[in-house]
Amino acid sequence: MKKIMYLFMAASTIVVMSCSDDDSTDQPPGVFDGESKTYQLQSQSDADVSGTATVVENEDGTATVNLKLSGTAAGTFPAHIHANSAAETGDILIDLNAVDGATGESTTIISATNEGSAINYEQLLELDAYINVHQSASDLGTIIAQGDIGVNELTADSREYELSSASDASISGTATIYKRVSGASLLEIELEGTPDDGEHPAHIHLNSAAEGGDIAISLNAVAGASGKSWTHIEADDSGTDVTYEDLLEMDGYINVHLSANQLDVLVAQGDIGINVLTGESKEYALHSVLVPTISGTATIHQRLSGASLLELELEGTPSDGEHPAHIHANTAAEGGDIAISLNAVAGASGKSWTHIEADDAGAEVSYEQLLEFDGYINVHKSISELDVLVAQGDIGQNELTGNEVSYDLAAVSDATIFGTATFSERVNKETLVTLELVGTTAGAIHPAHIHSGAVADAPGDILVSLSNVIGDTGVSVTNVTQLDAGGTLDYDALLDIDGYINVHLSSENLGTLVAQGNVGANVD
Repeated sequence: MKKIMYLFMAASTIVVMSCSDDDSTDQPPGVFDGESKTYQLQSQSDADVSGTATVVENEDGTATVNLKLSGTAAGTFPAHIHANSAAETGDILIDLNAVDGATGESTTIISATNEGSAINYEQLLELDAYINVHQSASDLGTIIAQGDIGVNELTADSREYELSSASDASISGTATIYKRVSGASLLEIELEGTPDDGEHPAHIHLNSAAEGGDIAISLNAVAGASGKSWTHIEADDSGTDVTYEDLLEMDGYINVHLSANQLDVLVAQGDIGINVLTGESKEYALHSVLVPTISGTATIHQRLSGASLLELELEGTPSDGEHPAHIHANTAAEGGDIAISLNAVAGASGKSWTHIEADDAGAEVSYEQLLEFDGYINVHKSISELDVLVAQGDIGQNELTGNEVSYDLAAVSDATIFGTATFSERVNKETLVTLELVGTTAGAIHPAHIHSGAVADAPGDILVSLSNVIGDTGVSVTNVTQLDAGGTLDYDALLDIDGYINVHLSSENLGTLVAQGNVGANVD
């Protein structure tokens, strides 16, 4: 239960964002020099009206509340101190004298609540309350100025989070969490692009947005006309206390929905707490495989928690498609088992987002570990066609550094077949060897090897067996880490190898060569 009064530290020692302490020092000796505290009264129904509420200590310990507004028209404007915060609303605790519109001022000496309970200056500064200034005695529902006071006052601490567009690209904004003197929070949502007649329910959910999760804290709905909502938070929906610091460490995200009848349609969404992205990220290329029009990137973002958000972005995906995706062990050239399952790529957007903090076996995987992972990503055509790849790319330690050397493979038995061999360096110093031939026949399979010596000295022993060149594509890819006979062979050593490459007609006809060329130390 919330308490009307808080036993709190002396309010005069608190440094706050929305109010200030004024200690009068100009009084003559022997004249009472009381403390004072000023709170801001924000505009509400009339943007021209705003001001302050100053609580002044009287000599007998009671308080005087001075309201001072600018922008008021002629007339009188009722004012009250209400229970709770303005975001919560509450009953009137103390009547204040109405504001005179001509001067914008009101002065009220307070010694007791409306119910007759005595209240002094110090207790007023510890009150769980807010002030409303109303349009008129006959229109109390229209608030012209409002401000939290006492323990609901905001400190200088706040944290802003981005709320990205979801179903409507024109709607986005921010969620800002402010710390109150009490240690509770005020959560403010500000969206742009909301329709004037809309009302958008909002909640804090458990987990990250990429994972999804149950509602943890219900928020006040966003008003479409203003694009704003304010919610006082001191507990979750189950009644468990939640402080400002707890919110900043929460494993959660915010959803803003289209309407109460369409909760499945999101207009804005954003991670909060430990799920916020740090700004650190790493992008990897995803190359076309069997569908040449589809390619893209995989970007790994670091979260505050040390976990990762993996974002896939593909171009050329069909609007009605859904493409399963996984991180596999080893390099794409080697192939390997699924290590981490990813959320499927939606064809309409070409995107997917996956929260990663562990592999499929349950072993923890941090952002740093993912950047060192021995793996690659496969994106498949569909759940029923997992053997058809639409995009693929090496990640982690298997990423290519950009350093590479290409060698010519000349025609031998067939003048129409020739090409190149490219040695590409990986981050881990291993080598991707890519053979690319033109003129090969569909259905043909051509064995390939790196032999010792130079072409002029052939034949030489096989040093490294390479993957077969597939006649349909003319391509072979091999991850090279060692010699066939054993012994590590890194990128630099491969560039210095005394060798040449043979590409054979078939496994049954190794004696017939279709392409051949010197590599490493044998190239001029």
